[in-house]
Amino acid sequence: MARKTRIHYEGALYHVITRGNNKKKVFEGENEKEEYLRIIKRYKERYGFKIYSYCIMDNHAHLLIEVEKIPLSKIMQGIQQVYTQRYNIAKNQTGHVFEQRYKAILCDKDSYLLSIVRYIHQNPIKACIKDGIEYKWSSHVEYIGQTNRMLADKGFVLGLFSKSKKEAVKRYIDFMGIEEIIDISEIKNEEIALDKIENEKRLNQLKDQISYKDLKREVCKLTCISEDEIMTRNRVQRFVDARKALVILSKKYCNISNREIAKDLNLSEPSISKIIRESENLPEKIKVIISSFEGNK
Repeated sequence: MARKTRIHYEGALYHVITRGNNKKKVFEGENEKEEYLRIIKRYKERYGFKIYSYCIMDNHAHLLIEVEKIPLSKIMQGIQQVYTQRYNIAKNQTGHVFEQRYKAILCDKDSYLLSIVRYIHQNPIKACIKDGIEYKWSSHVEYIGQTNRMLADKGFVLGLFSKSKKEAVKRYIDFMGIEEIIDISEIKNEEIALDKIENEKRLNQLKDQISYKDLKREVCKLTCISEDEIMTRNRVQRFVDARKALVILSKKYCNISNREIAKDLNLSEPSISKIIRESENLPEKIKVIISSFEGNK
């Protein structure tokens, strides 16, 4: 049976797991781990993808990759082929180094990003490695400033915790110590995700949805502010409340990404994620805006 084409779109987030052939230790020494990371960095610079976390164990590696224009298949093909060639030369051997098909789990960035970062960084703990969370070959040491490796795109992740770098790192460390709140097996693999996407498309056709443009116009009307004002970055409370209400309503009723909302409202993507994350504890004024919209809907 022919393999299904991997799902690709700009901004897709994948949890990649690559293993040594027959569970062989292909990253056993420090030189091998360092070489694999050097190759990843080389292809990251070439293809412009983001890597939010990684952990290189002895016989497998975890990578959390967000792709842009270049599909994951091309990225991983380059990384795996170059490492295989160099590994075989160093060991004076031929043949497969990795399992022929790496695992790539397509993930929802808004819902699972932080949980997967934590899952990957906690891998050495689960493997009973002496250094635990501070394992040298994990991006966790980049997040807490114990290495100058600078491979992980940690700014976005830390920005989800706080605008202050010092406070963000503190909250991140606290988060790393919390017991896992999701089972990674609950995140569907890409082939199941393909069926899920098709089902969601059909469900969305049945939904009574509103366009983001119309929603923004309605929120502005309810709050008596202009569209220019809601898109202006300032700390006037009624503008802040209106923006937050718009973000929450747009995620509930519109087919729109955090990136698109952030661009329209002149906010950062981490700010949008934070608003959504805190939506269960809203000030009364924002609740009133939301209930007013839903009452008119």
